[in-house]
Amino acid sequence: MRLAADGARVVCSARTLSEGDNRFLEGSLEQTVGSIHEAGGEATAIVANLAEEESCRELIAETEGVYGPVEVLVNNAAVGFFGPTVDLKPSRWDLSWRVTVTAPLLLAQLTLPGMIAAGFGRIVNISSESAAGPGSGPYSSTLFGDTAYGAQKAALERLTQGLAEEVESAGIGVAAVAPSQIVPTPGAIFNGIVTGPEDPQAEDPAYMPEAVTLLARLPLASMSGRVAYCQRLLVEHGLIDGGAGRGFDGRPVSGLSQR
Repeated sequence: MRLAADGARVVCSARTLSEGDNRFLEGSLEQTVGSIHEAGGEATAIVANLAEEESCRELIAETEGVYGPVEVLVNNAAVGFFGPTVDLKPSRWDLSWRVTVTAPLLLAQLTLPGMIAAGFGRIVNISSESAAGPGSGPYSSTLFGDTAYGAQKAALERLTQGLAEEVESAGIGVAAVAPSQIVPTPGAIFNGIVTGPEDPQAEDPAYMPEAVTLLARLPLASMSGRVAYCQRLLVEHGLIDGGAGRGFDGRPVSGLSQR
């Protein structure tokens, strides 16, 4: 993302360009970019496979070719394999680490030189409540099966704060934010984590974009090294409460969901 006087200029990246390219999940880059354009924003789609180092490098090079140096990097990509750890294939473990942890590190390395040269930058990593772990036993018989995913998100949070400490003096802020509940994405629904937007465990999909936008806009001292839950963050800044709030663009953001 690059900030401009007339609004942000955004590059959206994923492996799926067109609807139907993914035979399991709905959604595409064309759909996302089209929604941004319909809302009056500026966005470009760039296809990339973040499991591959060269593809990460090409993504940043193409982004800089379109909009110039990156000012705001949002690391949202993840691969999660859920189920008993004893059944997890090493190949799936390796793939999920490459996308969920290694790619954010590499993308930060690729964008930080431009941020340091400009004396400004923001990196926001998307985490999960799975990073906190289940705590000590005894345990119930219920198995959620997020051990590997949680380990990766915990690593991402540690990376967030360590990197924040390194680059704060250069005017660059690094933070992480996790949903307070479960965002009913096509992937979450496909994996059976939630049944849909009406599931009691589901979080309003408007919350996370608002939280990421907020962190990217906060002064350095207010966001550097922060690891937050999005609903708490939005309540803290008056964007949602027990009733209704409004986002940065004036549109309604529904009230705080209770856990």
